[in-house]
Amino acid sequence: MTYETIQFNIDKGIAVLTLNRPDRLNSFTQAMHREVRAALDQVQADKTVRVLLLTGAGRGFCAGQDLNDRAVEPGAPGVDLGESVEKYYAPLVMTLRTLPMPVICAVNGVAAGAGANLALACDIVLAAKSASFIEAFSKLGLIPDTGGTWALPRLIGPARSMGLAMLGERLPAEKAEEWGLIWRCVPDDALMLEAMAMAEHFAAAPTKGLAYTKKAMLVSSTNTLEQQLALEASMMRELGYSHDYREGVAAFIDKRQPQFRGE
Repeated sequence: MTYETIQFNIDKGIAVLTLNRPDRLNSFTQAMHREVRAALDQVQADKTVRVLLLTGAGRGFCAGQDLNDRAVEPGAPGVDLGESVEKYYAPLVMTLRTLPMPVICAVNGVAAGAGANLALACDIVLAAKSASFIEAFSKLGLIPDTGGTWALPRLIGPARSMGLAMLGERLPAEKAEEWGLIWRCVPDDALMLEAMAMAEHFAAAPTKGLAYTKKAMLVSSTNTLEQQLALEASMMRELGYSHDYREGVAAFIDKRQPQFRGE
């Protein structure tokens, strides 16, 4: 498939999806949503893919929704933004959250609005030192969508979440790391090197176990301790029969590098 708004490739188990509208800070249009959806469908269908890396082209990661794509004429009744969330942003977040593999986000510049929350929908977020996160919705009379009202309180607590959401202030990447919003802030020139090194690590890792770890972490906030312990037992029971567990143990005993297959 030929893409116009993204760059996408798969190589050695690593899928790299780059938002590619740098002149508009990679803001989303319906065309971009369709192309991202097509790329993610390919990730899900290709059994060789072991990790997904998401990033942006140019000086920004993603400025959220391109408002020119749904401009409202003066005097018009408005637009159904709920439809936009239901049709595009919610499925995008759910796909990233439920992909049976690690999803890395390399935030190379500003991540604003839906762009900020798109990053937070990924499993591990690296950000360049010059990057920043802005919950810009309040400036338009809106609420943080793209899962923002779910992710923010869980990552940084209610007080900081409320301040970011209501004030719409810029949060520098270094502060985002300090608050626990992201995994790590790195020098600008090291961002993609570190992101690719992490992707290569995951491409050779026991993917099935990582997928189960991801799933268990995501449901833990709604489970009781008893329910979570039961889930852990169920997952461990299944993983104990996996190729990767047997290979990991054998490699440890033989003092060699394991050859994981993700199964």
